[in-house]
Amino acid sequence: MLVLTRKSDESINLGDDITITVVEIKGNSVRLGIKAPEKLKIYRKELYDRIKKENLLSSNLLMEQFTKIRSVLRSK
Repeated sequence: MLVLTRKSDESINLGDDITITVVEIKGNSVRLGIKAPEKLKIYRKELYDRIKKENLLSSNLLMEQFTKIRSVLRSK
């Protein structure tokens, strides 16, 4: 994991298309602004994990089955 120190109004770039800016620092909270292409879906990690879990449950697949399918698809 890359760890960077940024102050308010400072940014980092992820490639050419994504810029993350520290908008505000207040106590233990940091507000981030993210400029990215509209087609890119951006989720908070806890929400992303929940969506992923719900998708797995709704598909009625065991994690082991999902892993096997993913490895087959990646090998093509």
